[in-house]
Amino acid sequence: MMSEDLRYPIGEFDANIELSKTALRDRIEVLRALPEDLAKAVEGLDDRQLSTRYRPEGWTLRQTVHHVADSHATSYTRFKLALTEDEPPTIVPYFEDRWAELADSSLPVSVSLAMLSAIHTRWVTLLESLSDADLQKAYIHPETGVWTIEMATALYAWHSQHHTAHITRTRERNGW
Repeated sequence: MMSEDLRYPIGEFDANIELSKTALRDRIEVLRALPEDLAKAVEGLDDRQLSTRYRPEGWTLRQTVHHVADSHATSYTRFKLALTEDEPPTIVPYFEDRWAELADSSLPVSVSLAMLSAIHTRWVTLLESLSDADLQKAYIHPETGVWTIEMATALYAWHSQHHTAHITRTRERNGW
C-alpha cells in the first residue's frame, strides 16, 4: 500500500496483523532482502542527492540509511536479550533523532550498508532457527509495552520497507 503522507509512504505500522507461519516467513524474507533493497535504493545517488531530506524536517537520505543500521543493530540485540533472559527484559529506548545527528551519520552510506548486510545475515539465521516457543519470548519497551519476537519481526519488516520507500519515493518525486 502506498500513501501520500511523506512520513509514512507505505502507511503506519498496524499491530493488528496476521501472525502465522506464512506471514513470518514473508517477513523474514523482507529482512533477508533489506540490505540489497536498500543498496539498490541509494545506488547511483551523489552527495547532493544523499543530502536531500525525504520530507521537510525529515532526515536526509544518508541519515535514513544510517538510521536503519542503528535501528536494526539495536533490534537484533533486543531479540537476543529476549531469547536469553529468564524474564522479559525491559529494554532501553534511545533518541533516534539525536543518533541521526551524530558524526557517524555523515559517513558514506556504504559503511551502514555493509553493517546491515552482516547484521541481517545473522538476524535471519537466528530467526529461522527459532521454535514456536521462542517466537513468543518477549522484551518490554517502556513506552510501547510488550513485544514478542514474532510481533517485533513484523515491525522490523515494516520498518525495512518504510525507510526504503522514503528513499525510493524521494527519487521518484525528484526524477532521479
